[in-house]
Amino acid sequence: MTTAVQPSADHPAGPPSGDGPGPSAAAVLLDAVRGNLRQYGMIIALAVIVVLFQIWTGNALLLPNNVSNIVQQNSYILILAMGMMIVIVAGHIDLSVGSLAAFTGAVAAVLMVQHHLHWLPALLLCLLIGAATGAWQGFWIAYVGIPSFIVTLAGMLLFRGATQIVLAGQSLSPFPGPFQDLAQGFLPEAGPYTRYHNPTLLIGLVVVAGLLLRERRDRRRRAAHGLEVLPRSLWLAKCAAITAAVAVFTLTLASYHGVPVVLLIMCVLLLGLGFVMRDAVVGRHVYALGGNRAAARLSGVRDGRVTFLVFVTMGVLAALAGCVYAARLNAGTPQAGINFELEAIAAAFIGGASMSGGIGTVFGAVTGALVLGVLNNGMSLVGIGTDHQQVIKGLVLLAAVGFDVWNKRRTGT
Repeated sequence: MTTAVQPSADHPAGPPSGDGPGPSAAAVLLDAVRGNLRQYGMIIALAVIVVLFQIWTGNALLLPNNVSNIVQQNSYILILAMGMMIVIVAGHIDLSVGSLAAFTGAVAAVLMVQHHLHWLPALLLCLLIGAATGAWQGFWIAYVGIPSFIVTLAGMLLFRGATQIVLAGQSLSPFPGPFQDLAQGFLPEAGPYTRYHNPTLLIGLVVVAGLLLRERRDRRRRAAHGLEVLPRSLWLAKCAAITAAVAVFTLTLASYHGVPVVLLIMCVLLLGLGFVMRDAVVGRHVYALGGNRAAARLSGVRDGRVTFLVFVTMGVLAALAGCVYAARLNAGTPQAGINFELEAIAAAFIGGASMSGGIGTVFGAVTGALVLGVLNNGMSLVGIGTDHQQVIKGLVLLAAVGFDVWNKRRTGT
């Protein structure tokens, strides 16, 4: 039975416990990377891409305003990628998310622009519509047994047509200011003048503290269960690297307008969905179903219920992404959402999802989406045309899936 809970649950390589001499730190680090290629490969690739384009663009890539722009431009794909990763881990696919995002954006425009509904109940209503459509598709997949490819392909056509009907083929704008702030706004400034955005600095400190406490907790937990851990020197180096990365990102944002509102939304989603997939029972059931559906059923996993919840979650995230995209455009348009599903699927696979299901993390999906986002932004800054950009992104996706196949053959999984 394959019970791949998550890649990070693999035992990191390290010196065996005991009194005998252990391997060198370099050997331990190399074994750790080899044992977690799927987890660390795209993080390393993202770092390399950032450095490459930072040099190629004459240091323009990591300018504070461009970093904020990357986050806001790719926010809807990041949201979709988190949900798509969960769907793929469960052994399914969802081709309808782009059309559903367009449909919920259209509904939001009709409610707020034509009927002057307050933005908050309009947003909540759109999220409920997303949940209902996810439940509709989840019912046919989980309880009727129709393959997800067919159900969501039908949904893609259905919601695309519904978008045209709702908008009558025309764009609707503008949205109220607070709704636009979902995608375009920043956290308000507070406190004394420090040349930096004070709330962003505070958030950065909280994030660093939380990550370090989690690293310490995980290390103690692994040691308590007799699992191998990194040597203390390497673990401290890892903590220092995490602190430095968060500090640089925080100072970059704080030197512009601060944290974008949509980044806070994505962080909440990342923490919540990450916790569910890593620590909650239903998350472990999702991994079990994707790894070996028959064995999971024999173990008592209610596959219909879990699959249904997966598609409800995907529906809510697609609706949220549709509202964020509409807020960024400041319009509900019939052309919204085109190829969003392909971008989300590509981000999930680049971020470490397996074609066979059962493997992948929400953080990996975010990493994959950032790889695509930085590629798009960097290639635009250096003047590469959209036609060549599509070719390069296609090669990146092919390389990521090829890496997955090679890694599975290497490890025999």
